[in-house]
Amino acid sequence: MHIAIIGAGITGITSAWYLRRAGHRVTVIERRAEAALETSFANGGQVSISHPEPWANPGAPLTILRWLGRRDAPLLFRLPAEAARWRWGLEFLAECLPAPTRRNTQAIGNLAAYSGKMLQALRSETQIEYTQLQRGILHLYFTPGELSHGQSQHRILQGLGIGSRMLTPEQCLAYEPSLSHIGSRLSGAMLGDDDESGDAHLFSVRLAALAQAEGVEFRYNTTVDALQHDAKGITRLQLHDERGAAEAFVADAYVICAGSYSQALVKTTGERLPIYPVKGYSATVPVRDSARAPTASITDESRRIVISRLGDQLRIAGTAELNGFNLELDPVRCAALTQWVEDVFPGAADTRQPEFWAGLRPATPSNVPIIGRARLPNLFYNTGHGTLGWTLSCGSAKLLSDLIDKRTPAIDFPLWRGRS
Repeated sequence: MHIAIIGAGITGITSAWYLRRAGHRVTVIERRAEAALETSFANGGQVSISHPEPWANPGAPLTILRWLGRRDAPLLFRLPAEAARWRWGLEFLAECLPAPTRRNTQAIGNLAAYSGKMLQALRSETQIEYTQLQRGILHLYFTPGELSHGQSQHRILQGLGIGSRMLTPEQCLAYEPSLSHIGSRLSGAMLGDDDESGDAHLFSVRLAALAQAEGVEFRYNTTVDALQHDAKGITRLQLHDERGAAEAFVADAYVICAGSYSQALVKTTGERLPIYPVKGYSATVPVRDSARAPTASITDESRRIVISRLGDQLRIAGTAELNGFNLELDPVRCAALTQWVEDVFPGAADTRQPEFWAGLRPATPSNVPIIGRARLPNLFYNTGHGTLGWTLSCGSAKLLSDLIDKRTPAIDFPLWRGRS
């Protein structure tokens, strides 16, 4: 079968890899000049299997209210807001109830654990290198309340079969001595043993090269203008290249991996994908003193900021901003990232000329990604992964491949079934 994939971010590339390995002819269509230049370009670098808890949880509304009015708030809902943002926000609040939270945590946890195993297998098979480290993720708690919540999450992870350990402040410092500057402020930590870190962009580019060597065709600088369809399914894609030349492209099946732009692509099919772009920021800085810089990836649960070691650089990332498709860099939110690394790891990094970046995470209200079949029988989705695109990419792509080939999924996961 000839399968066209729209989007060459990390989900599009992993989808291409697994579908090609299943024997399909695969063409990836990407509007940018190279792979992984948008949301997959400079994320936090975490493969965070130990964080299946969705943003939408019972504690979220009160937390959001506490942050209102702060320009550097970890979650910022910009006003005025268009109708799509209000609708997504109301759907988000509905997912904060206890029953949806439990259901969504189970789904994300199952997929995250499975995806971690798929990543390990892929790495073993291909020997792909992407400045990866298998030292887990340390979740830092600074108050007794945060620690109590962390202990609850630890119990949930145990139930999901995801490796984690609760650490005292002393044990945390023994594991990651670079935290000594803030050791007295810690209430405790959780170590996600199954977690990893690495450069998602480098992984994507190198996997794309491997996929191309296996026969996957990549068509860069090519934009999908429309999905032509009839009652039986997608009949063709209407494309144009960087010179403006139009083309009708035909395949047997089509996969949407277009992140925050997925809904716009499928709007004419009559199907709504509940995806909203949530802007995240990152700063990349050179390591100045290796002894003061962490090697384990770290999540500050108070500020919702993460840091990962990528070779001789540090990647600091965080914040969530709902402001449509706006990609402007807010200097206040950028400065919060570099100030954090100076506060927590003084002298570890050269923050004088940071490389700031912002990307749009394609978030669903539930944080559960959209993987499955559309209303039209030859159209499929692998999108809406929010902050967990790197974490869930390999497992999501394998699920998609199994679905297309009518194989029984290896895990319990709520696959998308076309709806209007």
